[in-house]
Amino acid sequence: MIPARRRTAASFLFSAVCSVQAADLPPLPASPAQWRAAVIRDIEDGYRITLENHPGAVDPHNPGFPGKLREARAYALGLAQKVRNAAGYAAAINAFNVRIRDGHAGMASQLESGTPAKRWPGFVAAWRGDGLYVYAAENGSPAAGARIVSCDGKSSEQLMRDNLFSFSGRIAEAGQWWSRGRRLFSDDGNPFIRHPQRCVFQHQGRKSALALTWRAATPQAERWSKESYNGDVLPVGLTEPAPGLFWAAMPTFVPEEADRAAYRAMSAQVRQQRQRMLEAHAVVIDLRDNQGGSSSWSEDFAAALWGEARVKRRTAAYFARTQTWYRATPGNLAHFEALHQQSLRDKEAETAAWAREISVHIRAALARGEAFYVQAADAPAAPQAAGIGLATDAAPDAATDAATDAAADQAGDPPAFTRPVYVIVPGQCASACLDAIDTFKLFPNTRLIGAPSSADSTYMEVRLEKVPSGLSVVVVPTKLYVHRPRGNGEGYQPDIMVRSLVWSTAAFRRVIEQDLATGRPPAPQSASR
Repeated sequence: MIPARRRTAASFLFSAVCSVQAADLPPLPASPAQWRAAVIRDIEDGYRITLENHPGAVDPHNPGFPGKLREARAYALGLAQKVRNAAGYAAAINAFNVRIRDGHAGMASQLESGTPAKRWPGFVAAWRGDGLYVYAAENGSPAAGARIVSCDGKSSEQLMRDNLFSFSGRIAEAGQWWSRGRRLFSDDGNPFIRHPQRCVFQHQGRKSALALTWRAATPQAERWSKESYNGDVLPVGLTEPAPGLFWAAMPTFVPEEADRAAYRAMSAQVRQQRQRMLEAHAVVIDLRDNQGGSSSWSEDFAAALWGEARVKRRTAAYFARTQTWYRATPGNLAHFEALHQQSLRDKEAETAAWAREISVHIRAALARGEAFYVQAADAPAAPQAAGIGLATDAAPDAATDAATDAAADQAGDPPAFTRPVYVIVPGQCASACLDAIDTFKLFPNTRLIGAPSSADSTYMEVRLEKVPSGLSVVVVPTKLYVHRPRGNGEGYQPDIMVRSLVWSTAAFRRVIEQDLATGRPPAPQSASR
């Protein structure tokens, strides 16, 4: 299990990523030549900072990472020669990110001015696994629910590959198609793509062609865009929409103070009403809108539902071979030293102590000329070789035995919770959202419902570093996981895929109640004590 102090720091860093502002930007370039020079310089700086600090650059488990980084640099610099304005700058930066193919690497443009206002053709699209559909449209044209067959002679799938995933997201992850399909018909001024002009739609067995009229996006466009992949988002908390059906909403793991209180209250409510939970028809854990943050909130809920000792035993067995390696660089050291000082000022004693501990070890690794400080999860640090810590392998039979023992109930455990659990998964679920599923799926009465998730690399605990121009920041993970059970780039597939166009709470409730009505018995569990 990830120690609580690390979870606290993860939340702090994720909040920092989300709160970056462009208020301190320098004056923007004033001519096409200046924009070209700026993006070339910034891509080179982003490449350099990543190479100097990212764990992937020296990760012996991922020898292909440096090649991807070089490929990303070369492609983005090729586009940079054609950049004339802020929109072209942002597109070239995004192209750099896409070709690294890692959600925890790359750059983020900080431009909030100078880019054109977004446009749309009057409708929002949604991907539902087997195709692209019209989610909603002004004046009912094209019809909601119509399948988008092709545009300008390209299939909708090819159009997503060319116009969307060439500049956004990670094409290999199924969840990214679900969460980003809405962006296909949104024009942010990217000069390197041609937006569709004429599309073929199929509705109720009939095909029709429609010429698109691009115009300024409206507030309605933004609302539909969010609803198309999240549905109606519920506030943090536990409700009982029907007798015996408990609904736990977890839309964020980066909660503000009010939501932090709501999480604490929800876990307390589960503990207080656990006997009712043991007799429930089902418990629904709703992760719609969740994009990660701190894993502490989901772990506390799991401990309340299944029992704290059970969760700890199974999690410890699940991560028994996992090690954490921190990249030892002056930049990463400066980050943890600054985090230590900031945490002291904020009176976050646990985070301050953790950051200081990491700083001490990184400084020592640097002094020894080693690439990593290796921190084993449940074992002493591994031996060093060639400046890189080598992860030790547990014997497979021993690991299997440990997992079997961890699944068995022990004296003192509360009664086992064996009722069906449905976890609603949105396509953008990643980072701590995936950590939550890792925990919930340790118990066989858990089923996933909704969309495929996104995926994580094994690079975590990000910090941001501005390039010297101040126009972009570089996303720099400081650590990597070795032998994490969920591999690099692995996500989750749903047990029940929900292709309904409207992802409303009512729609999910109908699917869940239909599944319960089949009489599917709960998955086998250990005998309760």
